[in-house]
Amino acid sequence: MRRTRRHVLALLGTAFFMTILDGTSLLSALPSIEGDLGLRGPAIQWAVTAYALAFSGLLLPSGRAADVLGRRRVFLAGMALRVLSSLLCGLAPSLEVLVAARALQGVSAAIIAPAALSMVMNAFPEGPERNRALGVWGGLGGFGATAGLLLGGLITDTLGWQWVFWVNVPIGTTVLLLAPALLHESRAHTRGFDLAGALAITPALVLLVYVLSRVPSDGFDGRLPAAAAVLVALFVTIERRSAAPLLPLRLLRSRVLVGGNLLLLIAGMSVDGMLITLTSHVQRVLGWSAVQFGLAAAAMTAASVAVALFSRHVTTWGIRRLAASGTVLLGTACLLLTRFSTDYSLGLLLLALLVFGAGMGTAAVCSQISALTGVTQRDSGLAAGLADTSFAIGTALGVAICSSVATARASAIGGPATLALSSGHRTAFATAAVFAAAGLVVALTMLGKRPSRPDSRNPESRGAGGRPASATTP
Repeated sequence: MRRTRRHVLALLGTAFFMTILDGTSLLSALPSIEGDLGLRGPAIQWAVTAYALAFSGLLLPSGRAADVLGRRRVFLAGMALRVLSSLLCGLAPSLEVLVAARALQGVSAAIIAPAALSMVMNAFPEGPERNRALGVWGGLGGFGATAGLLLGGLITDTLGWQWVFWVNVPIGTTVLLLAPALLHESRAHTRGFDLAGALAITPALVLLVYVLSRVPSDGFDGRLPAAAAVLVALFVTIERRSAAPLLPLRLLRSRVLVGGNLLLLIAGMSVDGMLITLTSHVQRVLGWSAVQFGLAAAAMTAASVAVALFSRHVTTWGIRRLAASGTVLLGTACLLLTRFSTDYSLGLLLLALLVFGAGMGTAAVCSQISALTGVTQRDSGLAAGLADTSFAIGTALGVAICSSVATARASAIGGPATLALSSGHRTAFATAAVFAAAGLVVALTMLGKRPSRPDSRNPESRGAGGRPASATTP
C-alpha cells in the first residue's frame, strides 16, 4: 500500500508540477513570441492574463465538481484538456488564437490542481503521513515556480518558444496512460452541484483578478470591484439557502482552516510581490537576463524544497511555531533586499534568496496543512480548490500592490531612471515584508499548536471497513 501511495504521489505531483512550471516558463518566452507574431505594445500580456483569469475563477467550482463527479474522472478530463490546449498554444498563428489556447490552459489547470490535491489528501491519512506528502507537494511547487524561469529561457533559446508549451504533450500523455491504473475513483455522496453558486462566484473571482492585474498599468477602478462585491454577496445568499451548497458555510467555522487559507493568501502576496519586484530589479536595474536570474534563483529553490521536505517536524514542533517561523524568514529576506541599490552584492542576494526560500517552503506547507485540516473526504476537492484560490488571489494582490508601490515611489523620486527604479523597488520589498508581518499575526492567533487528528468517530473521515479514506484503496 505504501509503495502504491508513493506512485500516486509521484503521478499527481508530476501533473501539479506541469501547472506550476507553465506559469513562469512562459515569461522567458514572451519576447520571442512577440517577435515571431509581429506584436507591439502590451498586447502579448493577454497571453498571461487569460490564463490567470480562467485559473483563478474556476478553482472553487472545479474542486467541488471533483467531489461530485468523481476526482479521477475530473482529473483525467483536465489532463486531456491540458494536452490539447498546450498543442494549440504552440501551433498558434496569431495572438487571438494564442490567448484563446492560453485560456483553455488556465481552465485545465483549474480542473487539475484541486482534483490532484484532493486525491493526495485521500491517499494519505491526516497526520504525519499527509504532512510528509504535502511537504513533497510544497517542494514541487517551489521548484516549479523558480525552475520555470530558467527552463523557459533554455527551451526558448535552443528549441523555440513553441516547445515551452509542447513539452506538456508527452508528459501529459504519459500521465493519462498511467492514471487509470494508479488512481482509484472516489466521489462524495451529495445531492447535486450548486450551479447557481458557481455562476455567482466565478465571475466575481474573474473580475477581482482582472482588476488586480490591471492596477499597475491602469490604476484602480472601483466599479468592477463593486460589481465583484455584489456577486460575492449574492453567492453567500445562495449558499445559505442551497440544499447542496458549493461552499458549505460550516467549513468556515474551523478557525484553523480559515487561518490556513488566510495565511496562503498572505504568503501569496509576499512571495509574488517579492518575486515580481526582484525580477524587475535584476533585469531593469542590474541588466541581468532571465536565464541569469533563473540560475541565481536556484538558491531559493533549493532552500524551499529542502525545508518543505522536512515538514514531518510539523507533528513534533507544532504547526503554529513553524508557520510563524516561515513568515519571519519571509519578512527578514524582504528586509535584506531593501538594501539593494543600483549596485549589488552577490553574497547579499544569495543570502536573501536562501532565507526567502526557507520561509516560502515552511509557510506554504504549514498553511496548506492547516487549510486541509479536519476536512472530510466528501469535501476534500472543495477544500483543495479553496486553498488554491486563496493562494491565487494572494499572488494577484501581491503583484498589483508591490508593482503599484514601486511605480509610485519611482515617479515621486524622479531623477535618473535606474536610481528612481531602485528606490521604488526597495519600497516594494518593504511592502512585501509588511505582508509577511501580517502572516505572522495570523499564524500566532489562528493556527493551533499542532495539526488536529482525524476524528475516529466521524465515518466521513474514514474509508470502507473503518480504514482511513484512501484514493489508492482498491
